[in-house]
Formats: sequence, structure tokens, C-alpha cells
Amino acid sequence: MSATILYGKPAADALLDSLKAEVEMLNPKLVVVQIGNDPASGSYIKQKIKSCDAIGMRHEHRHLDNGTSLNELLDMIKELNEDSDVSGFIVQLPLPPHLQPHVPIIIRAIDPKKDVDGFGAYNLGKMFLSPEFEHLPPATPAGIIELLAFYKIEIQGKHAVVVGHSNTVGKPLSVMLLNRNATVTTCHIYTKDLAAQTRKADLLFSATGVAGLIKKDMVKKGAVVIDIGISKTKDGGLTGDVDFEAVKEIASAITPVPGGVGPMTVASLMRNCVVAKRRN
Repeated sequence: MSATILYGKPAADALLDSLKAEVEMLNPKLVVVQIGNDPASGSYIKQKIKSCDAIGMRHEHRHLDNGTSLNELLDMIKELNEDSDVSGFIVQLPLPPHLQPHVPIIIRAIDPKKDVDGFGAYNLGKMFLSPEFEHLPPATPAGIIELLAFYKIEIQGKHAVVVGHSNTVGKPLSVMLLNRNATVTTCHIYTKDLAAQTRKADLLFSATGVAGLIKKDMVKKGAVVIDIGISKTKDGGLTGDVDFEAVKEIASAITPVPGGVGPMTVASLMRNCVVAKRRN
């Protein structure tokens, strides 16, 4: 029996709809800072602006030249931190090569109260306490948790395996699953016998960007499979970490790429901006 396909759009639409009344009442404003002309960044920003428009949220897109210096960017961050009309803002990643080594400094410069990407140490640290302190969590892990809730997929008591341990997805997702009483195994490039670990998963999450990494024989029958990775195919299309066509024959539920986790990331960012406005 083929798996249930966990499409992100219905869940994202439900989350966005739930924000409309509060957006109207609080009138938050999101600012997106872009440096350079990375095509993927441009596409992501369009989706964010579209979601802002869908819920009536004010937004501003500050598009800086590719040659923008670190000091110029830090000056803009300082300005946004001090602007009481700005509820939250993000610096769209990836940055141009000359700024990429400075990402930790750039993230640290953002006021934690306006850090709607949830990448700063303050907001990440709060996540360790309990779900009640997940005020501004990273948008992708938060979106995944929301997706599971929308489709009524239980987390408590399940064995969750997370493949990938980045600071923006894998690590915070592992913490959020622990907060909801899953037993969590986190795997990465140095994990020995990855398949032995993934076959234990009731809930399997993959966030590596390695196309086709998760094969059918690596998945337990009836597992829920959440594909977070995304990479380009030779013909210019997009694909995930999971061999979708094969794995959907053994999983009980699975997300597609594209169309699964992506819409949830954007919707979660919108929610973070509303929360930031509410808490400021």
C-alpha cells in the first residue's frame, strides 16, 4: 500500500489563516535583507513576500549590492535593530563568498527579539528548556513539527532518527523532537552504518542535501519519512534526500520535494514575525 503524501501547502495555508486576525490587530512588519543575486534566494524571497501579502503583513525587501562590505551590512542590521517599526528581520542566506565566513558574526549582531529566522544563540538556547520556550525557533524545524501536528502524526514515544546535524535544521529539530518526548538518534556524515540507524526509525527525517541518500532498504515498513533535503537535478529540477518513488511503497507517510516541508518553512517564518511583534 502506497504512503500518504504529506503535502505542505494545506498545512501552511492553515497556519497562515490562523495568523490573519493577529496580524490585523498587531500590524507587524517583516524586513528581508538580500545581498547579491543568488537565484535560489530570489525565489525564496518571492515566496516570503507572497505569504506576507496573503495574511496582510507589512514587508520590506532590502536588496543590497553583491559587493556590500561586512561593515555596511552590520550598520544596516544595527539600524533595523533600533527601528521600533520593524518587528523582525532576516538576512537571507547564502551570502556572497566574501561575507560567508562572517555568518556567525552577522547572526550574532541581530537583536534576539527580532531574530525571526531563529538562528541566534539566545533563541536556540531557549529551545533546550521546553516547548513553552520555543518562542522564535528556526523556521524549518518548527514547520516540520507543525506539519506533523496538522496530519495528526504522534511524536511522543516514537523513535525519531534525524539525518543531518546542521545548526539550522538537524540539531534544533532533534531538540524539538526531544521536547515532545520522542527518543531521538541524530546521524551525520561520520555515522557508521547509517542504514542500521535509519531502519530503527518510526519517524525518519533527512536534511543533508544529498540526492537519493535514503533508499527503500533503509526505511522500516510503516515509518513516516520527512524529506528536508533539496538539490538540483541535471535537468534543472529539484529533488530531495529520499528515493521518493521507492520509499513511498514502504512508508506509511512521506513528504514530496518540492511541495512538502518548503511551504511550512515560510509559514513558520510568518508566525515567528507575529510572535516577535506580540512579545516586543
